[in-house]
Amino acid sequence: MAPRPPPPALSEAPLAPGLYLVATPIGNLRDITLRALDILAGADLVLAEDTRVSSKLLAAYGIRARLERYDDHVGARVRPRVLADIGQGARVALVSDAGTPLVSDPGYRLATEAIAAGLAVHVAPGASAALAALAVSGLPTDRFLFAGFPPPKSTGRRAFLASLKDVRATLVLFEGASRLGASLADMVDVLGPRPAVVARELTKLHETVRRGDLALLAANPDLAAPRGEVVIVIAPPGDARVDVPDPDAALAEALARVSPAEAAREVAAATGLPRRTLYRRAVELKAAS
Repeated sequence: MAPRPPPPALSEAPLAPGLYLVATPIGNLRDITLRALDILAGADLVLAEDTRVSSKLLAAYGIRARLERYDDHVGARVRPRVLADIGQGARVALVSDAGTPLVSDPGYRLATEAIAAGLAVHVAPGASAALAALAVSGLPTDRFLFAGFPPPKSTGRRAFLASLKDVRATLVLFEGASRLGASLADMVDVLGPRPAVVARELTKLHETVRRGDLALLAANPDLAAPRGEVVIVIAPPGDARVDVPDPDAALAEALARVSPAEAAREVAAATGLPRRTLYRRAVELKAAS
């Protein structure tokens, strides 16, 4: 294996005063942009949701920066001082744990108060879990709604989903892994049968993208995970352009040509569904034929 190239040289151009909203990788550290590295290296202060996470990113690129925690617990106390510093010419970078700041992230109040105060606010775009999942989903991308995290309790979650039921757009939601099964079950009941995708660990070593009908995904035990966050992408209601293969139909067609094991392998490659689950279903279909 060829050695990795050294980190790129940082820009020597001075960084203008202001607040910088800097997108960081959602998994693979090499998804950082060159401009993001320049800003992080040139900032007087880097505000991070979790300094332990951000310190690893900075260390990977040899950047020494003054890091400070900024989250919902300390935001009200930290904001006035940071805004005053920016007003005096400081250069402050805001990063989230992963992805683009202000997307389901505590930096919103800081950005809006900086804008209201007439301070310069800049954005350094980059990785976004919502957009990455939408792009890989195979579902319509011409119109979509990012709805954030559903409420944690079923009653609130079902009311939240009901408000989205008639939206004529692809839905993109975040969810915690521990609530994924319950959330998918509520989506089946409230939204009805729709093609959907569950994406987890995007850009990481164990990246997982599962495609299928909501009911199939909700019944899939292989989706269970002890921790982390996932992105759920759901097709618009009744959108004829969505083309997600029906697993049973695909298995039946493959079984006419090959063994259950090979049929499961083919359909897994086409749908992203777990091969073990498909193999069990292929054996059932073979026995019933």
